[in-house]
Amino acid sequence: MNYKSILILLIAVFLLFSCSKNGGPVEINANQQGENEKEKVKSNENEENNEIEEKTDVEDDKDDKKGMEFLEETPAVPVDTAGFINQKPGPYASIDVRDDSIAEDVKEDVRRLEALSKDASEAKLDEYFNYMYSLVAEDFPDPQDTIKKWEFGASGNPDLPDSRYHFKENYNIEVLLDASGSMGAYIGDKTMMQIAKEAIHNFMKQVPDEANISFRVYGHVGTGSQSDKEKSCAAIEQVYGYGSYDEAEFQAELEKIEPAGWTPLADALKQAEKSLEKYDTEHNTNLIYVVSDGVETCDGDPVEVANSLSDSNAQPIINIIGFNVDNEAKAQLQKMAELSGGIFSTANDQEQLENEFNRAEEVLKAWEEWKEEALQDAEYTRVENSFDILGVTNEWSKKDDFLIVNLSTLTYIFEEEGIIDFQQVSYFESKRNKVNKLLKEARKDVKEELEDISVEKLEEMKRNIEEKYSNQSTR
Repeated sequence: MNYKSILILLIAVFLLFSCSKNGGPVEINANQQGENEKEKVKSNENEENNEIEEKTDVEDDKDDKKGMEFLEETPAVPVDTAGFINQKPGPYASIDVRDDSIAEDVKEDVRRLEALSKDASEAKLDEYFNYMYSLVAEDFPDPQDTIKKWEFGASGNPDLPDSRYHFKENYNIEVLLDASGSMGAYIGDKTMMQIAKEAIHNFMKQVPDEANISFRVYGHVGTGSQSDKEKSCAAIEQVYGYGSYDEAEFQAELEKIEPAGWTPLADALKQAEKSLEKYDTEHNTNLIYVVSDGVETCDGDPVEVANSLSDSNAQPIINIIGFNVDNEAKAQLQKMAELSGGIFSTANDQEQLENEFNRAEEVLKAWEEWKEEALQDAEYTRVENSFDILGVTNEWSKKDDFLIVNLSTLTYIFEEEGIIDFQQVSYFESKRNKVNKLLKEARKDVKEELEDISVEKLEEMKRNIEEKYSNQSTR
């Protein structure tokens, strides 16, 4: 009995242990599976978060690079005369960057830069200096413009190779006046339109009785709003001539004009071309004067029309006065004058505008004398040219001084804003001094080139200087 009891007891314990063993793992495995699933989800979430963080870091790096991309597009500081002449003027050209009215704008442009590290490479320092220079780069005078003025001023001289500058039996002048709304802006106490009217009136009073005059105005209808564009772009009117100058009649038409709308310069030139068809270049000296303060805004191409005029039967010389123009307008107007063999001049105030018309008056007087068989005074021409050379060199020096002072001021602002440190200031100052030296050498080069020109050598020197200073890289 005892043996059986013991055996039964052992079997019961065994069964109890087996049930406990089998039941326990089932419950434990279920719990572990739940925990494992949680860990797996958590692990996946961590991986996704890491991927997002890595992606954000990459995007931030891209944004940083994108934010500084403008440095790669900034041209290097010029190293020769051609480079200084052809460089793009900066937004603060001929403006003192210390002026309170622009102080915040200047600092905003400086703050586009990140602070340089103390161990920044020379290449990186040069990149920053190039950017600084681009803000204050000046529009230095081009000797080619002076030569064109001399060529025009020497009109009538038979030694000039271009027959357009030879005096003919008839002299025809057309003045095109931009009457777009922007001509209503003030310079001092007068609008640009008022200044232009006075200069044109004074010029016309000096025109010889035998000269044939035309006056055409454009953009004088409507407003600058989009709804008025079609009407304003169609507003081109020959309000006087062709005919001899009658002061009362001409002045009456001039007074009616007020600045209004858009700028259909191309179509105005097309109409001028049509009017000049009957005045062939063999028997006529044809001159167009354009006074404009901006670019074409009526979807035309005035450069293409100027090119067409230069190939026309009349072959007029197109002299263009850019009145208080920006860089875009200057480029367009300059190209138009170049294609026709004319002069492009900038005028920022009444005195400068009148000076450009005075040059035309001198040519008209010379034509009048030529008709009376008077001889040109070569010595007088030489003296007049020397004044022009002085004007070029003085303008160069003035712009040079502005540029160097602005570079010095910007170097201080760069340091003040934490963009560069004290040691890097020294590097920037050495770069500024190098620019100053190059500018002095360039001014000397231009002066010597201009002094070496005579009427007889004008065409040859014009070619040489054009090859030397045109379309050369500033990089």
